[in-house]
Amino acid sequence: MITLDSPIAAVLGESKKASKFSKGLRLRTVGDLLHHFPRRYVPTGTLTEVGDLQPGQMISVVGEVIGSSVKQHQDRRSGRAAYRVVTRVRTGGPVLEVTFFSKNRHTAEWRAGMLAPGQPGLFIGQVKRFADTWQLAHPQMVLFGASGDGTDDDIATVEAIGELYPIYPLTKGLQSWDVARVVTFARSVIDDLPDVVPAPVRERYGVVDAATALEWVHVPERFDQVKQAQRHYRFEEALVTQLVLARRRRAVRELGAQARDGGDGSLLAAFDERLPFELTEGQREVGEQIATELARTWPMNRLLQGEVGSGKTLVALRAMLRVVDSGGQAALLAPTEVLAQQHHRSISAMLGDLVGGGMFGGTSVELLTGSMTKAQRTGPMSRLASGEAGIVVGTHALLEEKVQFADLGLVVVDEQHRFGVEQRAALADKAAGAPPHVLVMTATPIPRTVAMTVFGDLETSTLRELPAGRAPIQTNVVNLLDHPGWINRVWERVREEVEKGHQAYVVCPRIVGDELEQGEIDLPELDEDGEPVPTKGGDRPPLAAVEDVVTALDEGPLKGLRLAVLHGKMAPDAKDATMRAFAAGEIDVLVSTTVIEVGVDVHNATAMVILDADRFGVSQLHQLRGRVGRGGLPGLCLLVSSADHLSPARERLDAVAGTTDGFELSRVDLEQRREGDVLGRSQSGWRSTLENLRVLRDEQTILEAREAAEGLLEADAALAATPLLAAAVEDLEATANADFIERS
Repeated sequence: MITLDSPIAAVLGESKKASKFSKGLRLRTVGDLLHHFPRRYVPTGTLTEVGDLQPGQMISVVGEVIGSSVKQHQDRRSGRAAYRVVTRVRTGGPVLEVTFFSKNRHTAEWRAGMLAPGQPGLFIGQVKRFADTWQLAHPQMVLFGASGDGTDDDIATVEAIGELYPIYPLTKGLQSWDVARVVTFARSVIDDLPDVVPAPVRERYGVVDAATALEWVHVPERFDQVKQAQRHYRFEEALVTQLVLARRRRAVRELGAQARDGGDGSLLAAFDERLPFELTEGQREVGEQIATELARTWPMNRLLQGEVGSGKTLVALRAMLRVVDSGGQAALLAPTEVLAQQHHRSISAMLGDLVGGGMFGGTSVELLTGSMTKAQRTGPMSRLASGEAGIVVGTHALLEEKVQFADLGLVVVDEQHRFGVEQRAALADKAAGAPPHVLVMTATPIPRTVAMTVFGDLETSTLRELPAGRAPIQTNVVNLLDHPGWINRVWERVREEVEKGHQAYVVCPRIVGDELEQGEIDLPELDEDGEPVPTKGGDRPPLAAVEDVVTALDEGPLKGLRLAVLHGKMAPDAKDATMRAFAAGEIDVLVSTTVIEVGVDVHNATAMVILDADRFGVSQLHQLRGRVGRGGLPGLCLLVSSADHLSPARERLDAVAGTTDGFELSRVDLEQRREGDVLGRSQSGWRSTLENLRVLRDEQTILEAREAAEGLLEADAALAATPLLAAAVEDLEATANADFIERS
């Protein structure tokens, strides 16, 4: 008996192409095969409406043969006679000239006979333009209603075919009809098709049963059947994932956390009294949300998102003070030493005489970074271990095993897109006993964070108001692909800003040579089905590097201005001295890498030039742009790029130039990079644990599945009444990736 768990060889037999399925497509079982779904469908009943064609474009069209002829030519390599079949195919747009090559006349004439006038078929290939004619050279094809044995590698003859022809994801040596034939056979020998989604849930949420979904996804007659089949598989995956997440949330609640109710609130009250300004309405509301969750007996896991300069750090500091008032400690994890040092200075300045000197329990604000010597670390680490220090600001150095806390009650992660799940968890694990509360902050959520928010596994607070003093930022894409001379105007604008008494940043993707820098990306180009395709290398000039750019500017367009460099390989003292000099107005133009991406606050900086801007992600571009316009002066950000107009890179740049709404940009980021590993470590990218779901497209389905999951667990926490669903949940929970859900 063949089941879904049977090895795929059970339906492939001794097929020569068996290894293509098992190795090329990585299909191990019959179930894997049946869940290898078409990526699109081509209507077979009418000629394909062909739009604007581009040379090199891959097309799949249904056409009708107008006529075929056999032509002889001389093979260039062997010098022998060779043959080609030239077939003219009518479509809903231009006529295509389809060419097939053959070594002997018999084969050529046989093929020409198959391609008789009036013969309909599906033609798949790469189109090119020659002599005012659109051509397809040796395409794959399926002829509808033709007779023949179908054994030729380049042609499949189909006696009966549905209204929609499925196009499957393939590997080298396989065609869609190869997959369709094997899937058809597998469907015919599977008697019992289990349905994971319980019938009452299917009925309530309008989901078809598994057998119907399997038929409609592989051999649909109408597009509405395809949609209903896809709805089944997306809902099923969402439901299982939501059940895993819901069970994990319940388990975390059972672990408990120490309530941090703020004690007598003396430290926070004294801080609020000293503030020289009023909190915004948003800051007050979010502060109340966080205070409520800190007082609960289970861990807070909240995302605080807000525009650059919206006051997230102030909200976080008030939360940290509440924890200190409760007798606990708080740690602020920053991605760079520059930002950690700035946070330490600003927090100490805001608190003033409220820290040190034994006030309010002897609380002190410590700094811990990787560049500090052993002697410099001894004091802060001792005060953290004893509980004397209530607040610590640090970089990855906080994650080291030697760093211990007396009572870590709150972990604040600044710019969460710069830290992985495991790094955040490593700090949370330092809490003695119950887990600490966690607050993560960002201006543009990463794809995985957006996904976790949609799935309901991360509570979100939003600051949309900007404090007084923030000026608008004008962002423009400088297209050097079509207008290479525009770079001269870029440097003229920088000089103009400096002559007004202002300062500017120039950001480069590299420090020197070809070394990849933090923040630099190379997102894959996508084919027409949204799949990544290999990119061509070596066809663009070297990327801008700090050391080269500063020399060129100093000797060229910015000669006479005060230039300096800043990058991650500089000694910490040198970096700090450079930033202090820039803040003091002693430097006109700072040429740097993305080390200035977060936390740098120079009010006199009004212009930023980002070279090779297409090498950065949406979050990086938005964060970088936020460094200008901070002092009430209008900001200017120029995104310099040679990216092609139709590329995903140019789409990113246009999106950033088109809006300063970080929340909208995060969705653009999600569309391009996918949601990452929702159940695991990956922050974004193509290695997603989601197979059928796409977070933005299927947000409503995911929300419905969460509602269904909560209802099922409320009625039957063990899912004993739904054994198939329980097994699917346990299978997902058993994966290595699922271990990271509670740490996300």
